[in-house]
Amino acid sequence: MKRFLPLIILALLAILPLIGLSTYMMHIVILVIMWSVIGMAWNLLGGYCGQVSFGHAAYFGAGAYTAGILYFKLGLSPWWGLPLTIIVVTVVSLFIGFLCLRLRGPFFALATLAMGEVFRVTSENLVDFTGGDLGILIQERTWVEKIWYYYIILFIAAGTFFLIKKVIESKLGYYFVAIREDQDAAESLGINTTLYKTIALCLSGILTGFAGAFYTNYMGYIDPKVVFALHDISIVTIMVVMVGGVATYWGPVIGAIIMVFLAEIIRSIPWLGVAHHTFFGILLIVIIIFLSNGIAGDFPKIKRLFRIRGTS
Repeated sequence: MKRFLPLIILALLAILPLIGLSTYMMHIVILVIMWSVIGMAWNLLGGYCGQVSFGHAAYFGAGAYTAGILYFKLGLSPWWGLPLTIIVVTVVSLFIGFLCLRLRGPFFALATLAMGEVFRVTSENLVDFTGGDLGILIQERTWVEKIWYYYIILFIAAGTFFLIKKVIESKLGYYFVAIREDQDAAESLGINTTLYKTIALCLSGILTGFAGAFYTNYMGYIDPKVVFALHDISIVTIMVVMVGGVATYWGPVIGAIIMVFLAEIIRSIPWLGVAHHTFFGILLIVIIIFLSNGIAGDFPKIKRLFRIRGTS
């Protein structure tokens, strides 16, 4: 049954729009799926390979601006940004990897955080190329109905899930886990850790870039403070994975569901909406203390807890 679970869930998601969801609920579900893609991409690098990145906004923004600049400067459809993202984000990933992958632990995390901010500041100042703080507005939208965007991001998410599953269950995945557990021991066994960390970084960056390119097409507007945002992209990405479960297949999906719906609930409460960042911080602390492996990682513990309460 577990073997066919991803296909069953994919089939259910494929028919979900046919039950007559409201426009607002379709928007929320699209955001959940998009954040699932970003979370799965980060999990490949941070969860399985052990390279905790605080700068994934750089890849998200690079993908977003790849699509946006094609429209803004060349007059092409921003949908061409999806395939072109592979090239652009690979270059960005190699550049960041060259500068940051020689560092380890918190030094790597801080370096990636700095790189994300470098990309944001750079995009704000390249006014003629990126539009600066005014951003880029996509005036000619391909579709008005959200159902088409839903199926596109669902296709991206399904491809991301099965690609990561295939990678992790291959020799490449074993190398990633070996690097995460003990990089020095992995090197002593002849594993080229720099090469495989770079591969993980590029794969993670490209998948995140796909989400960014989709975001441009879906939202129709981007600016540096949105797509290169430290908190709203990089930090929330980590929270999605931490809440759902690090180094698990379903953790990013569970985390995306919780974080997106929770964000909408908090923003609907006037006196709490301005403090949603604080609320997210408290939630992360609670998860780290009581469910250090996230909901998916500590699911057996949760089941035992409810079983004990049910028998008492």
